[in-house]
Amino acid sequence: MTQRDMSSTAADPAILQAAWREGGQALRAGRADEALALFSRIIEGGQPNAAVWIGVAMAHRALDNRSAERRALEAALKLEPRNAHALLMAADSYAASGEAKSASAYYDAVVKLAGMGRIDPGLQGEVARAREMHARYSQVYEAHLRSALARHGIDRPEARRARKALDLLLGKTQLYLQQPMYFYYPELPNIEWAERADFPWMDDVEAATDDIRDELLKVLEEETAFEPYVEAVEGRPTFDNLGLLGNPAWSAFYLWKDGAVVEENAARCPKTMAALADVPLCKIPGRTPSVLFSLLRPGAHIPPHHGFMNSRYICHLPLIVPPDCAMRVGSETRPWTVGEACIFDDSIEHEAWNRNPEHLRVVMIFDVWRPELSTVERELISATLQAVDAYGEAPPTGD
Repeated sequence: MTQRDMSSTAADPAILQAAWREGGQALRAGRADEALALFSRIIEGGQPNAAVWIGVAMAHRALDNRSAERRALEAALKLEPRNAHALLMAADSYAASGEAKSASAYYDAVVKLAGMGRIDPGLQGEVARAREMHARYSQVYEAHLRSALARHGIDRPEARRARKALDLLLGKTQLYLQQPMYFYYPELPNIEWAERADFPWMDDVEAATDDIRDELLKVLEEETAFEPYVEAVEGRPTFDNLGLLGNPAWSAFYLWKDGAVVEENAARCPKTMAALADVPLCKIPGRTPSVLFSLLRPGAHIPPHHGFMNSRYICHLPLIVPPDCAMRVGSETRPWTVGEACIFDDSIEHEAWNRNPEHLRVVMIFDVWRPELSTVERELISATLQAVDAYGEAPPTGD
């Protein structure tokens, strides 16, 4: 094809198609100048697509014209933002010039497209390379940030939240938010595991661990003392979302239930009840607190779920903890340690397991008010839920 033929019928589709074909041949043969001229003629003919701009970028790369290559890739991605070939070329271009942040962003885009199934199967090898390159850049980036923040004391105990923020920034953890099943109280901090040191009244509870465990062991001697934790509620539809309805794998022995002391059980555990005397239990008549020995049998798993409301914390005092037992709240998994209480927000997704093949895991569970709530707020939350419970009650009947 002569230059005169191309210029006289620049917009002729057949001639433009020939220019595309010949441009590709020239590029493969190493004649980048010729390929660029042919691709440019297509652009001048008013019919450029992303593939043409990629061809232009490839020609400029061969000619070591980095800025022109980038402009051509920008044009390609303007037409097709999810063009994996253009994204890979852009990533490689930035990598070659030492621009790590941009290179990582483009490699990451390719990896995400692959995760959505939007990559041509023929590019899977390149996708694997993009994934490897992105991982490499991520490691360098993480090392850079941690080194910079180490100089500011991010490893200090009081920098716990800053460390969590950094893990979120780096994609090391996932953000889990309060999503109570029923009652949400606004503007409470989204805290997965509360700081044990913020609850000095827990000292007395922990100090009584041996006495509490002794009372538990006596209860365990009676096989029928525990009942399945998940039970059907009369007058309510039942959906066994956790697969634990009526299942003794997760069982309970209640000292308080639905906001009232279970007198018979409490009488069997006087030292336990005494240890709880100064605890700010979340008291809502008909609902809370619940105080119980929670038993997980060998192999039991409580699937991920959310608690009823976010205006309380759930407390665990571990009493019997064999190996291979743990609990995840939000993004952090922790094992239990006998006598060391833990406090968490159960309105955030959580799960627990006993993977020990032979032994029980037992913790004492009780719920307390969130400390951010004033006395007035606690009264109003209680009043709200009591009003909910009072709605639709059957009127008393005469004799």
